[in-house]
Amino acid sequence: MQKLLSIFLIIGLCLVGVDLKAQVKTDSSAILAKKSTDTSYQKKAKVFDPRLATKRSAMVPGWGQIYNKKYWKLPLIYGGLGATVGVFVYNVKNYRLLRQAFIFRTDSFPGNDAQIDPRFKILSTGAIRSYRNSFRQNVDYSVLFFIVFWGLNVADATVDGHLKAFDVNDNLSLQIKQGYSPMANTTGISLVLDIHSKKMSAGK
Repeated sequence: MQKLLSIFLIIGLCLVGVDLKAQVKTDSSAILAKKSTDTSYQKKAKVFDPRLATKRSAMVPGWGQIYNKKYWKLPLIYGGLGATVGVFVYNVKNYRLLRQAFIFRTDSFPGNDAQIDPRFKILSTGAIRSYRNSFRQNVDYSVLFFIVFWGLNVADATVDGHLKAFDVNDNLSLQIKQGYSPMANTTGISLVLDIHSKKMSAGK
């Protein structure tokens, strides 16, 4: 169970991490192409709201990704959430069977042993109790991981939305400039990283 949860967690983190790495390259070319062909691009950029992507993903998984036009992420999101739901249902079902088996095994009516699920009849009372507790713990883990994966879905939509809100073009540059530093009271050379967001660029 813990290995399964670790796999899903890695998938969720990759969902966010891969997009962080690829976003700059893909969005920069797309932005430059749009600016050269679409005169209303800046007006459309103002309409886009990263907070709306966050709110939509918090309400319905994948809705924020649809808003960000990242449709390829939907199978990953619903696949991960669907798998956690399946694990939850499996654990709940077996927990209930083992709990009932333990009650039948420890009551004062020997005839109730016949009602125990055939898979658990050969187990001792101690083994039934141990498996019951294990499945009960797995139920908690599956619920926790469902919440974590939902949170990763929201985080991915938020990060992707904020990346789309930045203008990744020639204004994003690392330059060497010569100038006076009031703090050091000297003149020298410095590295300057210039970042302009779409809102700032539109205002200029």
